[in-house]
Amino acid sequence: MLTKISIVSAVVGALTVSGGHAAETPAQAAAKAKPMACEQFTTAILGQSDVTIKSAKDATGKGDVPACIVKGAADARTGADGKAYALDFEMRLPKSWNGRFLHQVNGGNDGKVVKADGGGGLLNAVGGVSALARGFAVLSSDEGHQGKDAANASWRLGQGTAFGIDPQARDDYGYVGDATLGPLGKAIIARFYGVKPATSYMVGCSNGGRHAMVAAARFPGRYNGFVAGDPGFDLPRAALQHAWDVQSFMIANPDVQKAFSPTDLALISRKVVEVCDKLDGVADGIVGDIRACQKIFHLSSLQCKGAKTDTCLAPAQVKALTRAFGGPRNSKGQQLYATWPYDSGLGGRNWRFWKLYSGIAPWGNNSLIAVMGAASLASIFTTPPTPTTGDPVALVNFLAHFNFDKDAPKIYAKGTYTVDGKVITYRDSAWDFMTPPHVDNPHLAALAASGHKLIIYQGQSDPVFSFDSITRWYEHLNANDKGKAAQFARLFAVPGMNHCEGGPATDGFDALSAVVDWAEKGKVPHRLIAHVRAANREVPADWSPKRTRPLCPWPKIARYKGGDIESATSFVCELPRED
Repeated sequence: MLTKISIVSAVVGALTVSGGHAAETPAQAAAKAKPMACEQFTTAILGQSDVTIKSAKDATGKGDVPACIVKGAADARTGADGKAYALDFEMRLPKSWNGRFLHQVNGGNDGKVVKADGGGGLLNAVGGVSALARGFAVLSSDEGHQGKDAANASWRLGQGTAFGIDPQARDDYGYVGDATLGPLGKAIIARFYGVKPATSYMVGCSNGGRHAMVAAARFPGRYNGFVAGDPGFDLPRAALQHAWDVQSFMIANPDVQKAFSPTDLALISRKVVEVCDKLDGVADGIVGDIRACQKIFHLSSLQCKGAKTDTCLAPAQVKALTRAFGGPRNSKGQQLYATWPYDSGLGGRNWRFWKLYSGIAPWGNNSLIAVMGAASLASIFTTPPTPTTGDPVALVNFLAHFNFDKDAPKIYAKGTYTVDGKVITYRDSAWDFMTPPHVDNPHLAALAASGHKLIIYQGQSDPVFSFDSITRWYEHLNANDKGKAAQFARLFAVPGMNHCEGGPATDGFDALSAVVDWAEKGKVPHRLIAHVRAANREVPADWSPKRTRPLCPWPKIARYKGGDIESATSFVCELPRED
């Protein structure tokens, strides 16, 4: 790893200054740009070692933004597992370039080069207009591995996690791939347009949000701004929650899919709203003061006094969910991840999909945590990787029998092991390659010194990464910076929102414009204006389709001050009231 990082650091300067002329502003860069004909962009034109341009063609797809689509690969190699690896990428270079670069970091286990448009699953957080449509040159990659890898019989994981056998593939997935790809994207822009990008940004949600947070800590000087949505910044610990959830839900029903029905979850959500809705000054179906809510909402109030009905929870269900929301612990009672808050979005489809039931037949209808989550914990986030046949039953059994005394410490393990008949040395633990340095004692001094900016947003009802975890991290950061973290990093809570989108929430907002204005104009994002998205099918029927709300920088909340409850202008961002 040290050798790889040293090599990356050595070439960064060459990649970022090769070709083109310096420009002070994006508008100046755009004005100076003289794009070449798309088909002329080749490996020889780029002139970078270990980079192959596979194709360069004008976009012709239906609805495509006019752009040159460059596809290529960097750092091709053979892994310790004998498989071929490379950082495959796509870059879209718009005809109407705005002088900026956007590094689109993707979610899940990566392993696929998705469309480089800075939109897709991010559209709710970029105001519904993709970065490419705005004129950004956009880069997307698979982070160094193929999700549809042909694993052998003992590694039939089926969720694109077999790359976890190879140490370098792990590191590339964690952050080393970004160390190469960011400068490479700038070099492609410089060659194609004849001018370097004036400003650069990194944007992603979920695992993409984790990429952005890690880069803000490791490479703060390379991007003017970062947007990290629902970030899995401490993903190895969050993965422990998957096993904890399965074991907890089995208390309610040995078949996890039946532990809580949609009716049960809707009941809990309604009760949370009933108890906590007015804490922010108005009854509007939104739990604005999430911390105050946890003090007065008690799940036990829903426990049946007699037979189980649709209006109450069985005692075993109360016990199961209380245990799950308490977060994983070992036999000594030590907290291994985080607690979880009760919020209005617990009844959301996304919440149930992640935690309980997917409805996907090849998965055996198991939830996402019991498929991708289980495979990731087995193959990527523990060392050495744990063999599993990868079928739905085997993956659930892996989580059901996960030992929090013996297995949980493997997220911090490293060393030399025999894996699938090969002796392999893992110099980095999952914790090393997946998280920002000093994640439990964050400072981000280099980010602050650079003048660059970080915006984080997270749904309060996120079912995969605990809202309590990100607020704990931010508050620690702010304490370390003597209350000045908001000068360079801001966290915005989205009440009711599930993972990256959805739930009973105003989940449409423009974090990209906010970070650009902050980085380039010094316009501090004192709030983000969020709206109801037509694509969100879980917006309550009694909400106006034109409802807007301010998303406030943590720890402030949106408090009602009078006027139209459907309008953001009726709310102000202020600190929660003390008891």
